[in-house]
Amino acid sequence: MIWTIISGAIIGAIAKLIMPGKDPGGIVVTILLGIAGSWCGSFIGTQLGLYAPGENAGFIMSTLGAVLLLALYRVFANRGGGKSNAAGA
Repeated sequence: MIWTIISGAIIGAIAKLIMPGKDPGGIVVTILLGIAGSWCGSFIGTQLGLYAPGENAGFIMSTLGAVLLLALYRVFANRGGGKSNAAGA
């Protein structure tokens, strides 16, 4: 359990470094992003035949999964209630 939290924090932090910008949340959201990214990376890797069913994703695939989730978050966050810069220009 401790290793999951530590690796989630590292993977989430790297994903936020790869995609810099303003994202909500602190360390807890970063840890959850890393854990969810690992799950997403495992799922995608299994579907592509890179991993056997039930096998955990590696570090790179986990980071790619976290980057994908962060990108999806930004797409949907900007679509819903984002501020428009085209107000009068």
